[in-house]
Amino acid sequence: MDLFVGFLLIVAAVMIVLGVALKPHTASLPLDRRRPFEQESGSHLSRFVGSAADVLDRYFARRNFSLYNSSALEAAGMRLSQGDYFLVVGAGATVGGLLGLIVQGIPLALLFIVAAPIIGQLILVQRASSSRRKFSEQLPDTLQLLTGSLRAGHSILRAIDAAATESPSPTSEEMRRVVSATSLGRDLTTSLNSTATRMQNEDFVWISQAIQINREVGGNLAEVLDQVNDTIRERSEIKGQIKALAAEGKFSAYILIALPFGIIAMLMVVSPGYMDPLFSTVLGWILVVVSIVLMTIGCLWLRKIIDLKF
Repeated sequence: MDLFVGFLLIVAAVMIVLGVALKPHTASLPLDRRRPFEQESGSHLSRFVGSAADVLDRYFARRNFSLYNSSALEAAGMRLSQGDYFLVVGAGATVGGLLGLIVQGIPLALLFIVAAPIIGQLILVQRASSSRRKFSEQLPDTLQLLTGSLRAGHSILRAIDAAATESPSPTSEEMRRVVSATSLGRDLTTSLNSTATRMQNEDFVWISQAIQINREVGGNLAEVLDQVNDTIRERSEIKGQIKALAAEGKFSAYILIALPFGIIAMLMVVSPGYMDPLFSTVLGWILVVVSIVLMTIGCLWLRKIIDLKF
């Protein structure tokens, strides 16, 4: 009976997750001013999830809650609001807790529940890092599109609009954001600096400064951007060489970090009782704590050695 109830709870949690993922974005206009084909969803689950997400969004807006905020979601390319993502993480924690409760018991359930928000944050960080890396890799091609449009006689804003149309993601979204912000009255340099800050890209700062200087003193912007593009390509080659030289050190660091855990796992499999004194005596726990501290210091030390700044 307990397994059946647990199964029903898991099914309900999965339905909530799907409802959040498939929830249509509700418009702020009344129904009589919408287009005929834009109809409100008839799903009760979708409306319930949408209402819950709206309540959470209003609550977070009043409290200025920073976890899973809009900036982090935008940087990760997630088209979800803060309330939507909280519901997704909450549903994942519920499903994980129920699975852990069924499989092992309360300890595993608590572990899954605690791990859910951490995993949600790691997903945002990983997606944001991947987006920034792709943006940096696409930057030379973006500059080439800009210089080509400028030589064809277009303005810088029209060249950015063309780059937004022809560039792949995430460059297309960022260039489209610049065009939209400028069309609404924001200064072009401010919009470009915001993109550089959001993407954490030093090379794009140079592009913004070059465009700003050209707007103040004049000159051939296409030639200036060509020189900036050559500099960026040379820096990219140097980065690649440094990463290749540091790859052996990084691999050695990963092996040294994983070696103690691998030896412990192997001993627990080969001889299960061999490690019992380590976890059943006071001296054993002292050694465990000391080992964790030393491992942490070693990890930070190795990271400092292999993390090269250029």
